[in-house]
Amino acid sequence: MNLNNYFVLWLTGGIVYYFAEIFCRGYSHFSMLICGGLCFLVVGVFGNKIIQNEKRLILGIIKVMIFGSMTITTLEYITGLIVNIRYGLNVWDYSDMKYNVDGQICLLYSLIWGLMSLICVFMNNIIEDKILKNNQT
Repeated sequence: MNLNNYFVLWLTGGIVYYFAEIFCRGYSHFSMLICGGLCFLVVGVFGNKIIQNEKRLILGIIKVMIFGSMTITTLEYITGLIVNIRYGLNVWDYSDMKYNVDGQICLLYSLIWGLMSLICVFMNNIIEDKILKNNQT
C-alpha cells in the first residue's frame, strides 16, 4: 500500500467518526477528525494483520478487540491531554463516569472502542479491496 492509500484510509475514518459524533451528540470538533482518522487507520491496518496471522478466527477477533481498545483509548487520552487539558477546549469530559482517568478516558468507552475496532477492520478491508486496489494502475 502506498502513502496515498494510507491518507485515504485516515481521511475516510476521520470524516466518518466526525459525522458520527455530530449524529450521536449533536456536535464534534476538528481534533476528532484527526484522532478518529488515526484510530481508523492504525486499528484497520494492524487489525487486518492480526486476523490474517491468527489461525483461529475467534481468537483473532478477540485480539483485534483488545488491540483496538488499547490503541484507541491511548490515542483518545493523548488527544484529550492536548485538546482538553492543555488548550482547555473541553471537547469531551468523562469526569462524571465511573473508572475515568483525568476525565479523558473511561472504562465504558474503552470497551466500546473494542467493539468499534471490528467495524474499523471490516470497513478498512472494504475500502482497500474494493476501492483502493481498483484505482491502482
